Amino acid sequence: MLFPFCLAALVWTGAVHANNGSVADYAPQVNQPCPDVTKDPLLRVITPQNQSLHPREEGYVNTRLASVIPSAWKDWVGDGSAIGYNMSAFNGSYPKIGIAISGGGYRAAQYGAGVLSGLDARNESAKAAGTGGLLQVASYVSALSGGSWLTGSLYTNDFPTIRDLVYGNGGNLSGWLLDLALATPAGDDVFSDDNQDWYGSLLWSVVAKGNAGIDTSLTDTWARMISYHFLNQTTRDNFFTNDTAHGAGQLWSQVPNIPTWLQHLVPFPIIQADSRPVGSNLTTALAPEPVVYEITPMEFGSWDPNLSAMVNVSYAGTHLNNGQPDNATACVTGFDETGFVMGTSASLFNQILDFGDNKLEGFDSSDSNSILYILRRQLGELRTRADDVANWPSPFQGIKPQNFEDSSARWLELIDGSSNAENIPLGQQFVKARAIDLVVAVDASADIATGWPNGSSPIHSATRITTLLQSSHQSFPPLPGDPSEFIATGTNMRPTFFGCFPTQTPPEYPIVLYFPNSPPLTGEDPVSNTGTFKLQYTPKHTQLFLDQVHANTIGGFTPNATTPDANFGRCVQCAALDRARLRLSPPPARSPLCSACFTQYCYDPSNKTSVSELPGRKLVFVDPDPQGASAVEGFLSHSKLPIALGFAGAIVVIAAISGFLIWRKRRQTRAATYQRVMELHEDEAPFIQYAQNKWGDGAGGAAARGAAPAYELEEARHEDTPYVPEAQGDAAHVR
Repeated sequence: MLFPFCLAALVWTGAVHANNGSVADYAPQVNQPCPDVTKDPLLRVITPQNQSLHPREEGYVNTRLASVIPSAWKDWVGDGSAIGYNMSAFNGSYPKIGIAISGGGYRAAQYGAGVLSGLDARNESAKAAGTGGLLQVASYVSALSGGSWLTGSLYTNDFPTIRDLVYGNGGNLSGWLLDLALATPAGDDVFSDDNQDWYGSLLWSVVAKGNAGIDTSLTDTWARMISYHFLNQTTRDNFFTNDTAHGAGQLWSQVPNIPTWLQHLVPFPIIQADSRPVGSNLTTALAPEPVVYEITPMEFGSWDPNLSAMVNVSYAGTHLNNGQPDNATACVTGFDETGFVMGTSASLFNQILDFGDNKLEGFDSSDSNSILYILRRQLGELRTRADDVANWPSPFQGIKPQNFEDSSARWLELIDGSSNAENIPLGQQFVKARAIDLVVAVDASADIATGWPNGSSPIHSATRITTLLQSSHQSFPPLPGDPSEFIATGTNMRPTFFGCFPTQTPPEYPIVLYFPNSPPLTGEDPVSNTGTFKLQYTPKHTQLFLDQVHANTIGGFTPNATTPDANFGRCVQCAALDRARLRLSPPPARSPLCSACFTQYCYDPSNKTSVSELPGRKLVFVDPDPQGASAVEGFLSHSKLPIALGFAGAIVVIAAISGFLIWRKRRQTRAATYQRVMELHEDEAPFIQYAQNKWGDGAGGAAARGAAPAYELEEARHEDTPYVPEAQGDAAHVR
């Protein structure tokens, strides 16, 4: 295995393409000097009544609106005559637009990429269709889970075109390399030299973080797997070497250093993650109540009324109590590693790895039994609080104890951003302080048996906003009442505008432009309704996938036909401008073209459409490359062996990481001071330790953690008691 340990600093060049560094750069820096929080607070606590954006977020968005977006609007809609408006009448008052990209693994990343290509003025066909240009006038992009992989990839690679990002450009971009399987990139033999070298590199990154005294989990290994495909520094030639850091150490807080950001050419990005109430050990989907977090290049926190607090993301990883670090040198920096941020947003292990019930959600009994057998052999008893979530030291301890359920916890348990059934990160777009006029909802959910959305995600978002977030968020526009109505009206099979008919001035909700993953409007065999756990795509499949999504995005639909709508691009422009139209005094009437567009594309509760207007759509997935390397279809697959082998690769790595942590728990009987990342001795190599079965039963160990005061915990525990670090302080929060 390869464990070279180069401590050269990761250097950000113009386009964030560093050429060196070490995989160990994944480790945060601990025991750092803290700013004087009396003059420069790390934490800001807000209320729904006095919402305010971070000054740098507000400054970036407003500067972009004033200096860049006006020319982008002119480039997109010209003088407005093509849609029946006079753009000069808007007096530079343009709408604020956000794009929300859903989760769903590789499927979501590719679906989001296909939609963005259809909205990008740099794409010739999108530009010609009239949809290309919306991306250039957007102020925000929010994403979760698989959508966050696309978003992180865009920003760490300086926001290239989708074609260059996904396929490579023959120069500084090598593409996503999705034909190299996520868990077994060198093929099904997990013990091949290349796979073992790669697993060793992943392990080395996570060991470096653990040696710094920071709690790790399965999410860290997951994060490093994702990084090899979506961050930079990885090519087909160096995939199995440690010649570069493979994205390790690239920080989310460093996004403002990329050239496109410095020129205000890109939207403001937001990554969403959900939280599992500390001590609950939930292995099911969440209720609406637990806090939803966001991670921006400036802040980490939540707008939910029961918390409404934000911390400087550069110091995420620092434990704060009532806004105070434990001492003047107890701060942590570098915790906001981009791969870890993306991994946090996609951390679904608490729901799919359920040892208590001996099942693996989503798989039939034979698949589940075979994979669980491997898991038992590799992991033993590891179902502790810290292992199946993303562990974030809490900066919010002591905040709002009457309302915030994790106020007493020293650690937060963050999990996949769709765990509360909101698979599109719409909440961030509805925050009142952001004042967004149009939200583009990109839905790659696989809700029905054939792998398509059924509208349940926006329905859950609307319910959460209506019941819990009225004081902090804009209202949600009217939707079909349930998924069956989404399906019956065909709104899950085509682009739909929601919120076209507000009853108040100013409007009580933004317009939502809904782009669901849907069968090709032309009646072709669909290739985009793949399984969430599909671990590998051939180049041919990826190309057809993106081509189909792009064509649907720029094509709209023609009622009772299988042909694109030549006016769809103009209809998107009408929807984008509509709220700005209402701000004019007096507001002009909708133009005849825009009125016709709204008749065709708007959801009208009093005049519902029918799915029968969408003939010829094929619902069943057809493998476009059945002889290719990829045969794993996740939840939808009937091929058992590739699934087991794919997960086996992940399990090898997870076993090594988890076993190493248990070994350290057994060795540490008291808290130790933070240590510098040190060379791992041969006689302590985790793979050797596992082979020699030196880790014990794994049930009663206490997690290895450093003992800077910020991380001190009592280590004495009963051997037969599962390790739950916050058990005493968080007992009241167990559900």
